[in-house]
Amino acid sequence: MQTRLRLSFEELGPTFVKFGQLLASRPDLVPPEYTEEMALLQDQVQPLEYKVVEQVITEDLGPDWKKHFSFIEEKPLGSASIAQVHRAILTNGKRVVIKVQRPGIVNKINDDLNVLYFLAELVEKYIPETKPFNPVGMIDEYFKTLELETNFIVEGNNIRKFRENFKNEPQVLIPEVHFELVTERILVMDEMLGRRLSQEDSLNQAGVDPTEIIKIGFRAYLKMVFMDGFFHGDLHPGNFFVFPNNRIGLIDFGVVGRLNSKSQSAIVNMLIALSKEDYTRLAYEYVDLAPFSDEVNVDLFARELQALISPYWGLTMKHMNIGKILMSSSSIAAQHGLSVPTELMLYFKSIVSIEGLGQKISTDFDFLNFTLTMVTEVAQHQFKPMKFVDEAQILLRESRGFLNALPRQLNLILRRMNSPDYRTKLHVEGIDDLKRSFEISFNLLFLGVIIAALIISSSLIYPHREGWMIGDIPGLSLVGYLLAAGLSVVAFINFIKKS
Repeated sequence: MQTRLRLSFEELGPTFVKFGQLLASRPDLVPPEYTEEMALLQDQVQPLEYKVVEQVITEDLGPDWKKHFSFIEEKPLGSASIAQVHRAILTNGKRVVIKVQRPGIVNKINDDLNVLYFLAELVEKYIPETKPFNPVGMIDEYFKTLELETNFIVEGNNIRKFRENFKNEPQVLIPEVHFELVTERILVMDEMLGRRLSQEDSLNQAGVDPTEIIKIGFRAYLKMVFMDGFFHGDLHPGNFFVFPNNRIGLIDFGVVGRLNSKSQSAIVNMLIALSKEDYTRLAYEYVDLAPFSDEVNVDLFARELQALISPYWGLTMKHMNIGKILMSSSSIAAQHGLSVPTELMLYFKSIVSIEGLGQKISTDFDFLNFTLTMVTEVAQHQFKPMKFVDEAQILLRESRGFLNALPRQLNLILRRMNSPDYRTKLHVEGIDDLKRSFEISFNLLFLGVIIAALIISSSLIYPHREGWMIGDIPGLSLVGYLLAAGLSVVAFINFIKKS
């Protein structure tokens, strides 16, 4: 079944392929056998003809666009479902790459999304068991991701932010974007002249130490997550470059994650809890991040987390995958009614990608141990004096209006409470249903009393065969019995409605 679904997604095109890849990263929503199958989805497309690429560039940059370029390589450097990349040289001699969006892809994606919305609404309406997983909300999340991924101005700005964040890190290279040549469908940036990690000889360069490369890469990733709160969401070997003398380069910033201070602190606490094998603390971090729920059995949740994680403790990346373990832990959280935030799931997914990089370089590198050694540095960043000063200033600014208004509000409350007309409104959830239930019960009881009285009085009249007779039965007795029978039917109908 799951294989047929994967093949159907591949047949339906890029929108469904990317949706399947999103499902593969959400084990908290999708059963494991489906996430494993969806992870096999391939983004297979035919390259665009160069004349089509030229047409898109002409439409966006104008007919005189060639004045900016001295050369463009017609053979694509890479081709995917959303865009195609070509090497080029600017008139100032700079080597760049041009990322050109496939014409009509946005309209096709929007049409496919309408179908997905329709299917999600049907599923939510006719399969009540799926409501806790919020199918329509999943499509909303997917739509927002694709909307940003298909706008190259946004991706160019992401690159600018990463370049700014790493300006003091000479070992980490981020390409420069040429914004004068950027549109929603075209992105022009410096070409990375190193070798992709996906190339077999990427580590066989002058002055390259594989262990040092992986440490620089992990340190850069942890800086993104814990210090900048802005991280690369899809850092696979094809997006990771190796340069001579232990330098690295990063590209493809269409999918990024953002973490606020609360999420950053929670992740730090999760890692510290893992380092101490404190599964109760780990469970509480999930509880604190998820929307409030008073139905979570934290002790049971912690025991299930321990059963999942403890067997892998101390193993290297050759024998374990922390990202997949954390994603599995989010699945356990979902079973306990906890909705894991999207940004946390993207963080877990990014760990899977990072571990793929690590395994490409060294299968014995201990990801968890290296990450935990960085926790101390991260914690220092979280609690450094200047950060406290900044947060205190924000708190004072936000509190000033409240403190100014507090005396007036307290005065109004006290005056209202001292008023002779003061009333307190109390709303109890479900009180209307309880009131209706009492009314129906009282009505049934009243009918029961009337019916009993009619039967008793008719039975007392029956032996005295005097006056009006209908056959051998006194007329008043018969009328009483018939009324009792009619009221019994009414009482029975009301009882059925109540049930």
